[in-house]
Amino acid sequence: MRRFDVKLDWISLVSVLRAYTDVEDLKQGKAVHGSVVKLGLDLEPDMLIALTAMYAKSGEVTVAKFLFNQMEIPDVILWNAMISGYAKNGYADEAVELFRTMISKNIKPDSVSVRSAIVAYAQVGSLELARWMDDFINRSEYKNDVFVNTALIDMYAKCGSVTSARSIFNRMLKKDVVVWSSMIVSYGLHGQGQDAIDLFQEMKLAGVKPNDVTFLGLLIACNHSGLVQEGWEYFSCMRRDYGIEPRHQHYACVVDLLGRGGYLDKAYEFITKMPMEPGITVWGALLSACKIHRRVTLGEYAAGRVFSLDPLNAGHYVQLSNLYASVGMWSHVSKVRVLMKEKGLSKDLGYSLIEINGKLQAFRVGDKSHPRSKEIYQELEELERRMKEAGFVPNTDSALHDLNNEDKEENLCNHSERLAIAFGLISTPPDTTLRIIKNLRACVNCHSAAKFISKLAGREIVVRDANRFHHFKDGLCSCGDYW
Repeated sequence: MRRFDVKLDWISLVSVLRAYTDVEDLKQGKAVHGSVVKLGLDLEPDMLIALTAMYAKSGEVTVAKFLFNQMEIPDVILWNAMISGYAKNGYADEAVELFRTMISKNIKPDSVSVRSAIVAYAQVGSLELARWMDDFINRSEYKNDVFVNTALIDMYAKCGSVTSARSIFNRMLKKDVVVWSSMIVSYGLHGQGQDAIDLFQEMKLAGVKPNDVTFLGLLIACNHSGLVQEGWEYFSCMRRDYGIEPRHQHYACVVDLLGRGGYLDKAYEFITKMPMEPGITVWGALLSACKIHRRVTLGEYAAGRVFSLDPLNAGHYVQLSNLYASVGMWSHVSKVRVLMKEKGLSKDLGYSLIEINGKLQAFRVGDKSHPRSKEIYQELEELERRMKEAGFVPNTDSALHDLNNEDKEENLCNHSERLAIAFGLISTPPDTTLRIIKNLRACVNCHSAAKFISKLAGREIVVRDANRFHHFKDGLCSCGDYW
């Protein structure tokens, strides 16, 4: 059209904007936006929808929200563009708030806005908000929608209630492979390996053929439960019995499964025989296992491969640093830190969120900014005293600094999840379950401490860390100390 000097109208511009949105070419999309402004078409309703969707999907949510606000009465398509844009780009709180605003304005959501909102609720991790969403769905026309209910299963699992996820699964009359796989993945996330296996057997009896996601869920479940032999068998039967070609994620899961189980040499051998080039997740899984089992030489090799594939990801350098720290190689720890500084990399700060009365409150390591900080630290001291009387011995290997033992113990007591637990104990009735979200993997010492606290306080403590869920109750953890 441009080459033949055909005048562009709003229909052609909207169409090409949607095309650039689909192929995620923001650069060309912005160029079209420029033409739109020059032609004075930027306030056309369909144009605003197309532009909002493009910027929201690409992650430029500030621009998207500005365009959204230009519409006096945004239609449901525009609301969907913003909600899904927020949800897909990590702005879960904003997506939740926007969805609730939409409802309060009596704008009827469609299945797209509902599913996008459910994704956001899952990211927030609040069980109370998840239950509100479930109740809303139950009162809507989407009560029996397969796609919506499948999203609810995932939402409940990510908000810490695999029991609620199973309730959704049980009430569904039609269950396709996606529904079965979603529930199997949910069990895997919570380390309920045997439940995932049992459900897979039910799935086969129901005549539903598994797909690659089904097996990924099974491998995750076996991995998080220490079921090495079972996981290996499921990986082997994918191609043999079902003709499903394993993807890179399946290979990474097997490496993690073998590595965490202590079979590091077998994991390395498995990597060398992969039919594809091992990627970051594969070598990262081996590096993580080397840290757990303190295999320095193999860990250094895995780290080298990871660095060559992803040289600017600080998390990989932290993994190697932690490996060195776990065996007391402090000079090597210093070298890694210098290397990170030279590359301009910094470690992600650990934080924990706890849900109290439907609100999430954040804590960082050594945090003293909370209004009830004095009470929190008094509770921590009392817990530490009672734990030691009950036989708790701090694992100072978890303090990844070259400190004396006394300083290490104090450092460990101030980890963010310990602060969140203490705050939960002083802020809720005795029978309340504490629900905590941690952005990093829980350390060994805090994991042991949480078991002791659950017994001493008579509380159930649910912690979602970077890898999975831990359910602490009566001095035990659902992971069986395998994570």
